[in-house]
Amino acid sequence: MSDTVNAGAVDGRRLRSERSRKAIIDAALALMEEGVLVPTAQQISERAGVGIRSFFRRFEDMEALFAGVDSQIRDSYEALFLGGDRNGTLEERIEHAVERHADAYECVKTVVLSTQAQLWRSEVLRRNYARNQRSLRKDLDNWLPELKSLPRDQREAVDAVASFEMWHRLREHQNLSKKASICLVTGLLKSLLGARG
Repeated sequence: MSDTVNAGAVDGRRLRSERSRKAIIDAALALMEEGVLVPTAQQISERAGVGIRSFFRRFEDMEALFAGVDSQIRDSYEALFLGGDRNGTLEERIEHAVERHADAYECVKTVVLSTQAQLWRSEVLRRNYARNQRSLRKDLDNWLPELKSLPRDQREAVDAVASFEMWHRLREHQNLSKKASICLVTGLLKSLLGARG
């Protein structure tokens, strides 16, 4: 009987711990979505409704939190870039790829900006960011196999034009609409790839 009670108590503690852990990750993401790009442990714990000591029992430091956030959102964020109509002419595939990436960039904007704001102090974020850059490059290769035959400088230019940084500049700093930004990026990529239209 006491073994059953003890097992139940352990399971209850584990469930509470997992709920607290998820609440902390969800709170960090919510703050980022609201524009708090570098939320503190205190801000996150308050939003999650847990004490600061509870925060550090679940995550020994901010690096552990960054790893936890990445683990929770990675699949859903990567899925934003996958799929789409990858058939058709070069011109059509460029258009589809830019539209797909535009939609994804709009969804992940605040998390990317938060990551960029903290790259200087976080090995976990630097590693995750580099992994994401490699994935984006590989995904673009999948959309546009023609990229493999480009000279290196042109290929690097394609990656720069197709990047989140370019998208963010057009949308936020140059105040272009989503549609205008898509048209501009599409035109530049077509030019770099020698596509008509």
